[in-house]
Amino acid sequence: MSVLLETSQGDVVIDLLVKDAPKCCENFVKLCKIKYYNYSPVYNVQPDFSFQTGDPIGPESKDSDGGSSIWGLPDGATKRVSRPENMTFTANINPRRKHTEKGIVSMATTPSPTNPDERIAASQFIITLGENLEYLDGKAAIFGEVVEGFDVLEKINTAFIDKDGRPLKDIRILHTVILDDPFDDPPGLIEPPSSPVPSAAQLATVRIAHDEELDENADPEEVEKLRREREAKAQALTLELIGDLPFADVKPPEHVLFVCKLNPVTRDEDLNLIFSRFGKILSCEVIRDKKTGDSLQYAFIEFDKKEDCERAYFKMQGVLIDDHRIHVDFSQSVSKLSDTWRDATNSKRQRGSGGFGGIADLEKRRQYRAVEGRRGRDADGRYGYVFDKEEAKRRRQRDESLDRRQGRVRSRSPGRGRNYRDEQHDRRNERYGERRRDRSRDRYQDDRRIGSRRS
Repeated sequence: MSVLLETSQGDVVIDLLVKDAPKCCENFVKLCKIKYYNYSPVYNVQPDFSFQTGDPIGPESKDSDGGSSIWGLPDGATKRVSRPENMTFTANINPRRKHTEKGIVSMATTPSPTNPDERIAASQFIITLGENLEYLDGKAAIFGEVVEGFDVLEKINTAFIDKDGRPLKDIRILHTVILDDPFDDPPGLIEPPSSPVPSAAQLATVRIAHDEELDENADPEEVEKLRREREAKAQALTLELIGDLPFADVKPPEHVLFVCKLNPVTRDEDLNLIFSRFGKILSCEVIRDKKTGDSLQYAFIEFDKKEDCERAYFKMQGVLIDDHRIHVDFSQSVSKLSDTWRDATNSKRQRGSGGFGGIADLEKRRQYRAVEGRRGRDADGRYGYVFDKEEAKRRRQRDESLDRRQGRVRSRSPGRGRNYRDEQHDRRNERYGERRRDRSRDRYQDDRRIGSRRS
């Protein structure tokens, strides 16, 4: 049986050694079936030795769990497991199989925490790039060998890598195709109808995309700069996806100054007075600790005009304030923009929704009143909730008008209100009893008429 790996460097065909390593082969085939390896990065590249892959997110990501076996029932799209207790399995290492050739495929293993003589595996696997690699014998469980795609192995072997063995330009497994599957599916396995798109966690690990064209003679510093830009963009995209940024390409405002190295005694009013000579200031805030209220010795000053902000930047750098020489720079924070965007978005959602909370003017119709003798709070320490007084008055007048039209007079006296309700209740019960007696009498008479006709 065989499996085709479509990588960003080309196709690789692997023949599986079902008789020698049935457990490892079943795990590998079923993970390929649920598209678990899609968009998995190639890492730990050691030229003329081996490379490693199989962690769907990547070992450098904080979101990675290291990969799971098929018996952990991971989801092919999100890569999350439903049975964490079965993420690993015992890998049987065949002593007859050795890492003697290029293209040997084996499961990466680690000693079992309960039995040091056993080795466990999950999803990560190794492909050799050299010959006679005795170091891997007994440490990696061989379950296949490459039969096509040795040119792809050579491209990976000669790729530019960092000190950790990760290619500077991403090399990824794009798709997996099973050419033959002799194993039954484990209970609970769900095969996706199509190949899932890369998850946000996978996109966040992109350095230089595999489909991006690079100049082979480019300066290494330029390549590193491009890598950092890509990494920053990926992180910004992640923040956009989770709602922390309005959009990934958001830029900080150009009329806000960041001032640091302040004296702890410097107040908002002091900075406002000093910087106001450059132009109108919209806000000036010294950032303080939420618990203690102590100054964190930096502040943000928002000017009305960009030109005033630039003039303050050039004039106030290194100025002495309260015996501290301050440092001034343009703000790189977008927290205010993000808060404004988030508040506006939530407000739109509330106005567009129905039911409780969907009325925009609900806040206008609500007010809080103080309870006499309790400093504005009730016995539970909470404010009392009442409707608008004018609205309550209009409602009472409307009810009284309706009562007069129906021939009733509603009592406004607190002492007679309950008697009035009791009388109304008794009258309704009396009318209801009369109707029941009338219906019973009518049915009795009808039965007598029917009986007399039959006789």
